[in-house]
Amino acid sequence: MKLIEIHRRRVRAGLAVLYLVAGVAHLVLPNQFLKITPGWVPDASMVILLTGICELAGAVGLLWPSTRHYAGIGIALYAACVFPVNIKHAIDSLGGPSPSALQWAYHLTRLPLQPMVVWLALFAGEVISWPFLRRTFER
Repeated sequence: MKLIEIHRRRVRAGLAVLYLVAGVAHLVLPNQFLKITPGWVPDASMVILLTGICELAGAVGLLWPSTRHYAGIGIALYAACVFPVNIKHAIDSLGGPSPSALQWAYHLTRLPLQPMVVWLALFAGEVISWPFLRRTFER
């Protein structure tokens, strides 16, 4: 097995676990997500439910070869679409009277890594390959 495929499997497994946990959290603890949802989001409770379902579908979809490509695209789009919520969450957390060092570390790490999550989803879904390498698989 090529080294790139080993990396792809590891990224796929990591993203599947991450989005499985996040999806369950959205369904089990929706109030935590409602607190950080911008006011302009219509029917926020329904959106939280749907995002949880999408996260679960993406996690499971990465595990099957026949759905992997679409799951990778879906997770990448999802990660891009929730970025404004992540920005609002950071502003709300860090704009308070005394944000902790942990809050600063969390948000200053998470926000710049969001584009990497988009890339990793596309990589795990076999939509793109490692940088500067030609795509070697057929679709």
